[in-house]
Amino acid sequence: MAEAKTKENWSHTASLMALIANAHRDPKKKPSPFKADDFTPKARSAPQEPKSDITILKDVFIKPRRQGSQP
Repeated sequence: MAEAKTKENWSHTASLMALIANAHRDPKKKPSPFKADDFTPKARSAPQEPKSDITILKDVFIKPRRQGSQP
């Protein structure tokens, strides 16, 4: 029940934030209007994929360090 109340409060706040942002939006710079979900922290979509692959971790942790280099 507390989670629903928090979600409702954020819904109201996000709607007001979207209204203010759209009132001050430059249509030439941002043609599409803001939505309330743009300002709701819990309304994020699926987590982002890592931007690199596993080879970077292999380079860092598996390859031996050269002699004389600082850690």
